Amino acid sequence: MAEPNGATSGTVRVSVANDRDEIARVEADILSRIEALGYAKASVFAIKLAFEEAVTNAFKHGHRTVEGDPPVEVDYAIDADEVLIGVEDHGPGFDLEEIPDPTLDENLTVPSGRGLMLIRSYMTEVRHNERGNRVEMVYRRRR
Repeated sequence: MAEPNGATSGTVRVSVANDRDEIARVEADILSRIEALGYAKASVFAIKLAFEEAVTNAFKHGHRTVEGDPPVEVDYAIDADEVLIGVEDHGPGFDLEEIPDPTLDENLTVPSGRGLMLIRSYMTEVRHNERGNRVEMVYRRRR
């Protein structure tokens, strides 16, 4: 399977507005596809959580300094072995090195970084583009 930002006919690309119903429709499509392929309930939960965290981060943090309320770009490709999801916002991006580690004692009360930690915990692979405004998540199915 190609990367989410690569050219492949199996990749779905959609602009998603900051609207709970619209986000839920995209999430439902992703989840129905993986359920149809027989992914375990734990896998469905992991992918659902990572998707929600990535979209929430894009709107809440990525668009914090962006005028208006632009959509985020979501792309996904799903097959029997892996799920690839990309979420890109229109913000200036961020530097991963500047995000505090939420597991360190001094950061336990700091609200930053928990979503990224959850994404990393549940997905097999997580990458960010150089600008820091796109996350690509890979979930590889265990057999």
